Order: sequence, then structure tokens, then C-alpha cells
Amino acid sequence: MRIKKGDTVYIRTGQNKGKTGKVLFVNESKNKVLVEGVNMRKKHQRPTQKNPKGGVLSIEAPVHLSNVALYSSTLSGPTKVSTKILIEGGKKQRVRICRKTGEEI
Repeated sequence: MRIKKGDTVYIRTGQNKGKTGKVLFVNESKNKVLVEGVNMRKKHQRPTQKNPKGGVLSIEAPVHLSNVALYSSTLSGPTKVSTKILIEGGKKQRVRICRKTGEEI
């Protein structure tokens, strides 16, 4: 998986095109990510003991992984990600790399 929890991503398509946000959750089996402040939906909540008022809540809905690109702060825009294997002290470590600048993510 090229995108992980905590990454900043850029929305490439849809009604939220051009927005950026932080990844809150990644669902690998469904190839979906939950991005903070993006793809907001209304949910009607009935009154409960925890929430006695109830009402309409605004929550984030998942976005498909193909509609998201990793956001590079140095480029101030989206970038593609590749992986590179580094060998340190006899141990192999996989590192994500920005394709445009070549820097480690």
C-alpha cells in the first residue's frame, strides 16, 4: 500500500477535486481511505442517552484509493510514489520515495 495513515493526500477527482487532507483510516481490502474534512456526508442521528438531542451530523465518507495522490509539500502538489530497498547493517528496509524529487517520504 503506497498511502498510509497520517499521510497528507491530494484529491484528484470528484466534487472535492483539488482539496488536501490527512488520512485517518486505510481500508486495504476495499481500497478506500478516509480523509479528514473531505467527502462530507450528512447522517441523521436519533436521540440516545449519549446524545439526547440527536440531529444531523456531518461525517467523512471513504474515498477510493485511485482518486487520491500523495501530496508533496516541497512541490506543493500531488506526486507519484515508488519504493526503494535500502540495506543497512545487513537488514533490508523498504522506503517510499517521491518520483519527481527523489526524496524519502
